Amino acid sequence: MVAFVPMESRLTELEVRYTHLERQVAELSEVVFAQQRTIDGLLRQLTAAKAEIAQLSAPVTNDKPPHY
Repeated sequence: MVAFVPMESRLTELEVRYTHLERQVAELSEVVFAQQRTIDGLLRQLTAAKAEIAQLSAPVTNDKPPHY
């Protein structure tokens, strides 16, 4: 036997669920935004580190030592 649930009760339940989902989407959006900021910062650091390493491994000029 199927119990009859009033339309207003069903609508209220859907509105509550929708509100919870809306809040979860907003929270997840904030998390993704924060993660993207972190990723951007890490990429800047990586680029700077690569440039530093490239300068360190640059070929040494063939200068005469100071005692010549």
